[in-house]
Amino acid sequence: MDHDEQKPKKLRRAVINGDVYLDGKPQPLDLIIEDEKIAGIVARGEAPAGTDVIDARGKLAIPGGIDVHVHTREPGYTHKEDLITCTSAAAAGGYTTIFGMPNLDPPTMTTEDLDAVLDLYAEKSIVDYNHNPAAKLPDQIAGMAERGVAAYKIYMVVDTGRSYPHPSSIGVHDHGDLYKAMQAVAETGLRLMVHPHDQSLMDVIEQSYWDAGDRSPWAYGKTLAAGDGMIWDTATATLLRLAEATGCKLHIVHVQTKRQIEMLEEAKERGVDVSSETNHWTIFLGTEEDIKEQGSFVLSYWVPPHHQEAVWEALRDGSIDMLSSDHAPHTREEKEVGWTDAWAAHTGTPGIQEQLPLMIDAMNKGKLTLDRLVELTSGAPARIFDLHAKGSLDVGKDADITLVDLEQEWVITNDDVESKIGWTPYDGREVKGAVTRTLVRGTDVYVNGDVVGAPGHGKQVGSQ
Repeated sequence: MDHDEQKPKKLRRAVINGDVYLDGKPQPLDLIIEDEKIAGIVARGEAPAGTDVIDARGKLAIPGGIDVHVHTREPGYTHKEDLITCTSAAAAGGYTTIFGMPNLDPPTMTTEDLDAVLDLYAEKSIVDYNHNPAAKLPDQIAGMAERGVAAYKIYMVVDTGRSYPHPSSIGVHDHGDLYKAMQAVAETGLRLMVHPHDQSLMDVIEQSYWDAGDRSPWAYGKTLAAGDGMIWDTATATLLRLAEATGCKLHIVHVQTKRQIEMLEEAKERGVDVSSETNHWTIFLGTEEDIKEQGSFVLSYWVPPHHQEAVWEALRDGSIDMLSSDHAPHTREEKEVGWTDAWAAHTGTPGIQEQLPLMIDAMNKGKLTLDRLVELTSGAPARIFDLHAKGSLDVGKDADITLVDLEQEWVITNDDVESKIGWTPYDGREVKGAVTRTLVRGTDVYVNGDVVGAPGHGKQVGSQ
């Protein structure tokens, strides 16, 4: 056999006839893909002959979404979700990279736990991935960094009245333990993601509703927003001070109050290396009306209107760095029980499949610009978590491409859900803007309503 014939053939493709988001705006360009990378950007119609072409007429190519906060549920809770169904939902939602969370069974707290989880991703993930282990055991943190993790996770919350999704085994509430964890993470140079929560305050607030015999979804929502969001604010203040003292790179999840945003802005001005995210449920769900209509099916948390508007403003001006889905699937049965006892229902809402279309719809309604949308869903996550091959459509980057139709009007329904649970809190919502095709490193994983990616196509990503 000729020596040249033994070389693997390059995958050469071209995305033609559409617009490409480049240098902050849509431009009439064609993308050339070779060896999983963006190999060239040429004027529309100038793609070389002999390439496999994708006709993107009427579509806009944007960088594939990067979601650093996804609950995959595998191992341990595969009746809710597994890695194949979760990454199928990601692909359908225009997301090409996800970070999984450690609230699994067993929880990801040791290097052995991490090795097992990464093996599952390698076998099953359709999109690229990393996994955030829990930073609860300081002696395990350095070893987990050696396995290429991009970040760690700490929960300052433990569930009351149930054992999931915030099991006590991975909760860290003592400030001394938080301090030690931050010191250990700081030595790795990686970022620590923290779910802020003041558990001692929450214990008192919840008890007052229980004593009154009110365990409704609306009561549950009010406990989490009590004192104008004080459980979030006090925890965030503590985290920012500890990060300043230890030099630990900090990422605060679930930002949802005006004071949190103000504290984040002030900390950045002082030079604290802190980033933050909010989630789809903060800005598209979680109103009083949502909770009273759908109960635990929309709980995560109640976000009062003045806080929701503050979050939108922070998304527009960059005070909040990124949007993550906090994709948190639970079965209908695990939610339905909330009508009689919201503390027995598993909290969290699915959303990785719907988040990008909802954001495009919001852009069409003037809530934010296209530039901010791309930055929130791709650019900022890639930059902040050092994913150097991701986050833009520049030459040399991974060919992670999401084609979107900014004008398509459609209705979100349960019938289209790729998640194993088969439902979405957005069922029946009309949106303008749709994901039509998703490519991970140049390979199709979602095309016009069908997930076509193969389990095991995804690769672990990190600093590259």
